[in-house]
Amino acid sequence: MLVGQILWIVGAYILGSVPFGLVIAKTFCHIDPRLDGSKSIGATNISRLCGFQYGVLTLACDVLKGAIPVWGAMLLEPRPVFVSLTGLACVMGHVFSCFMHLRGGKAVATSIGVFMPIAFWPLLGSCALCMLVIWRSGFVSLGSLTLLASLPVFLIFMGMYQWLPLSLCLCLVVFVKHRENISRLRAGTEKPWLKSRQKKDNIQ
Repeated sequence: MLVGQILWIVGAYILGSVPFGLVIAKTFCHIDPRLDGSKSIGATNISRLCGFQYGVLTLACDVLKGAIPVWGAMLLEPRPVFVSLTGLACVMGHVFSCFMHLRGGKAVATSIGVFMPIAFWPLLGSCALCMLVIWRSGFVSLGSLTLLASLPVFLIFMGMYQWLPLSLCLCLVVFVKHRENISRLRAGTEKPWLKSRQKKDNIQ
């Protein structure tokens, strides 16, 4: 049983490592997102470079590669430690991809996927707060940071303490991966998503 759980966690890391944003951008747009825009393989940059529909497709793939292994882990062995390790493996794969020389994305979409099967309602509250922040500020990065920072609070509020360590770990990962965004936000040089999107549309 232990061997099976270890193999499942390794499989979660490998699935998390699949760079769907890079695959989608190269397949449909014939560009490498690591060389343009924010140089990220995440949904926001893919949307800027390739179009909104490809950004949505990237987002869906990155969410699912977090949700599917965690959902399977709950069926295999629903103990919080095993499920949390599976979720953490998905995100670590996304951030430190074995297919990209241990480089990767910023972990937000995959973190959302991880929490979908285990804490849907706290996640929904955090996502609603995230969308509110993006709507008011125009910054996807600020909304993403708000989502992960508020998730532990929603978990505590709803008494789901077993997922608190995982949420804090993922919050730390996301903040570290967004350190450049945080610096730009503090300096006032971060680019609002809507303006970037409108500028690209006007050029086309």
